[in-house]
Order: sequence, then structure tokens, then C-alpha cells
Amino acid sequence: MKLLYSYLTSFGQYLMLMSRVFVRPDRWRLFLKSYLREMSKIGIDSIGIVLLISFFIGAVICIQIKLNIQSPWMPRFSTGYVTREIMLLEFSSSIMCLILAGKVGSNIASEIGTMRVTQQIDALDIMGVNSANYLIFPKVVGMVTIMPILVVFSMAAGIGGAYATAIFGHIITPDDLTYGLQHSFNEWFAWTSIIKGLFFAFIISSVPAYYGYTVEGGSVEVGKAGTDAVVSSSVLILFSDIFLTQLLS
Repeated sequence: MKLLYSYLTSFGQYLMLMSRVFVRPDRWRLFLKSYLREMSKIGIDSIGIVLLISFFIGAVICIQIKLNIQSPWMPRFSTGYVTREIMLLEFSSSIMCLILAGKVGSNIASEIGTMRVTQQIDALDIMGVNSANYLIFPKVVGMVTIMPILVVFSMAAGIGGAYATAIFGHIITPDDLTYGLQHSFNEWFAWTSIIKGLFFAFIISSVPAYYGYTVEGGSVEVGKAGTDAVVSSSVLILFSDIFLTQLLS
């Protein structure tokens, strides 16, 4: 009962914080500058790790499907077909966002948490600035804006990894892989991944911001807030993935 009360209290505080975040900025020029900076820092700086991980995951999926699942009773193009479905439906949205929750979420929580314990947020509040809107809103909007690009890059890198396996590893012929990737293609699957990525981007940016904004204590508590932010974001992504998959299917 005490644990439930704690969760409900945290959820209420989160909603109250979001009500302060999503208001009209006082200075649009300052917001635009912060928005572009956050989009670059949070999103563009994550493109490298997204491409790297997606490339190798696409290659590994292609190898595993070919060696462990495909049989003489299955058509040769099934490896490319299954690789495409896994990349589009789950990895490029859900699994990639779990990875970004660890990279981006801990960064956001630590940055805002450090500002809290060093009383920088208190100084903004004293000056009459809506600190929640000033600090969190650009991060949320920047992450939601850049996420569709990261999802598309992840899809392309995963398919590129499958082709690298086909060309250099001789696991499957490029023609069979191409036919499997094109077989019964439903473009809604790609849109589904992008839509899910938008929801996950909001979780990745807003939940760690809440943990950092409400931290109390010193540097030890800031580190704990970063860990709690990553764990909570990952759990929320997994739970919301179930409902979004059911809703968008």
C-alpha cells in the first residue's frame, strides 16, 4: 500500500510538472535557440550509435534467421522477409529507444539534477522564469522532432547490415534478400514504427527530466536519479509498447 501511494504521488508530481512545461514560452527566440541546441545534442549526436547498433543487429538477425530457422521447406527469401519485419516492427522503434533511454535519459536527468542541487533552478524561479518550461520543453520537443529521423536511419542501417552479410558473408544471395525485403511489403509497418518512436521519445525526454528536476540532496542523489530515470523510462517504454502494438496493429 505504501509503495502504491509512492507511485501515485510521483505520478501526480509528474503531471503537475508537465502542466508547467507545456505552456507558451516567454521568449520564442530564446526557445528556438535552446530547441536547436537540444535537438543537436540529444538527437544528432545519437545518430552514430543508432547507425552502428542497427547495422550489426540487422546483420546478426539475417545470420540467425538463415542458419537456425530456415529449412528446405521454407522459401529462400524468408530470411530477408523476417529481417525486414523485425527491424520495422520492433527493433527500429522499441529496442532502439531502450538504448537511447540509457544514453539520453541519464544525460538529461544528470544535467537537470546538477542544476537543481547547485541551486541554478532556484535562481531561475526567483527571477520569475518558468524553469520547467525553460529547461524541459526544448528537450522534449527536440527529442520528439528528431526521433522519426533516428527511426528511419535505424531501418536503413539494419537493412544495410543484412546486405553486408549477404554480400561479404555469403549467407544468402543479394537477389534472394532483395526479394524477401520487398515481399508483401506493408508501408504501414514503417509508419507504425515512427508513431511508436514519437511516444517513446516523449517518455525518454520527459521522465528523466522529472527525476532530475525533483532531485534533492547532492551528487550522490543526482547519480541515483539518473539510474532511476533510465529504469523507469525503460519500463514505461516496454509497457507502452504492448498497448501501442495492439492499438496500431
